[in-house]
Amino acid sequence: MERALDRQRVLLRHLQPSPSSGSPSHTPQSACVSASACAAGDLAAYQRTASFGDDVVIVAAYRTAICKSRRGGFKDTLPEDLLAPVLRAVVEKTNLNPAEVGDIVVGTVLAPGSQRGIECRMAAFYAGFPETVPLRTVNRQCSSGLQAVADVAASIKAGFYDIGIGAGLESMTVDQVRAVPKVNPRVHSFAQARDCLLPMGITSENVAQRFGVTRQEQDQAAVESHRRAYAATQSGKFKDEIIPVSTKFVDPKTGEEKPVTISVDDGIRPNTNINDLAKLKPAFRKDGATTAGNASQVSDGAGAVLLMKRSVAVQKGLPILGVFRSFAAVGVDPAVMGIGPAVAIPAAVKSAGLTLDDIDLLEINEAFASQYVYCCKKLGLDPEKVNVNGGALALGHPLGATGARCVATLLNEMKRQGRDSRFGVISILITSCLGMLSRCKWGYHLYEFKIGEWSVFSISNCSRRLKPNKWRNS
Repeated sequence: MERALDRQRVLLRHLQPSPSSGSPSHTPQSACVSASACAAGDLAAYQRTASFGDDVVIVAAYRTAICKSRRGGFKDTLPEDLLAPVLRAVVEKTNLNPAEVGDIVVGTVLAPGSQRGIECRMAAFYAGFPETVPLRTVNRQCSSGLQAVADVAASIKAGFYDIGIGAGLESMTVDQVRAVPKVNPRVHSFAQARDCLLPMGITSENVAQRFGVTRQEQDQAAVESHRRAYAATQSGKFKDEIIPVSTKFVDPKTGEEKPVTISVDDGIRPNTNINDLAKLKPAFRKDGATTAGNASQVSDGAGAVLLMKRSVAVQKGLPILGVFRSFAAVGVDPAVMGIGPAVAIPAAVKSAGLTLDDIDLLEINEAFASQYVYCCKKLGLDPEKVNVNGGALALGHPLGATGARCVATLLNEMKRQGRDSRFGVISILITSCLGMLSRCKWGYHLYEFKIGEWSVFSISNCSRRLKPNKWRNS
């Protein structure tokens, strides 16, 4: 009972109007969240106003299935044909006129920027958007999809437009991770600059060695991820977030091409077990512990998140899934970039006036089991609250798309758990010292995305369809 009362006190503090916002409105919806700076610094604060209708809200979030690159269901699907279905879905399922979208921002990592920008614009046309709707890409490594959402939210808040789409896309079949072609010789004089060039697998080994994460702990994390992801798939938990994609598949043996519809993640291995994983050889160091079985898969996939001003969403009678609030930046040592969540999560939780004990659900991207295990242990997290439907070790990690995928997955899980799930956290790691965190709260879902270098904070409410005259509890 005392814990419940504490949570209500925290929520009431958040709902108090900002002292600088002038006279408060007399409508129940006008209470706003006061400005709150992340522990990373005041310069990163995303200022709030008392105008409740000016909140930036999330009204839809969908993704494709996540498939194994070069072997899975999307191996013969071009990047623009991955993105187009989710762009189409966020407008069709909300009955939104595509011409009303002010901008589309797509997070993507591996492809050359100008080339991927062209492909994404093509996807927008395939999805039915008119030529008047602009599009650009953004690359912030593994959190690019979340950065796209943040950019759209900031633009809406600034008044540049009222409706926008933050999306993510990666085809690791088409574009592979490559080494830096030419290295500046100055890196030999700067250790941290040199560490920015470390392969991510080596940073995983550094985390395991420096913080004592055993091979068995990493393999067990992989087993659990596959078990949970398989259980979620079998129970239909992902159906509400996955948009089926009609595409083609070429049989690698016969060369026969056939039409297929992909609607299920194909990287999950339900029979994964400790004995089989123990037989795998280290992938990055001869004496290491990171293997193909306890690292995230290279994958293909896409996701999209539709955001708009709250007053517009209410006028259209759309469901309010989340409210985007603020943005801040921090950083960690690139040699052990995987520890980002252990630093970012406490800072983000503290910035909301909460403690880790207040958090009911966490999504920590499983780039490598070593960093995932370390962060959970360092923060003393309850395993039953973290990645309840599995993570990247099972589902895969299409770099630019994972952020958007996490938004869809977390919102749907919090909706299912209802008022038993009040606060949640998402954290994504990024190469060269980046990671991202998101926090949600049911009723008023607290949302905070954080990438070792930056964070996004918001409060959102439960998913329910709102009529223009029904603001209560929204």
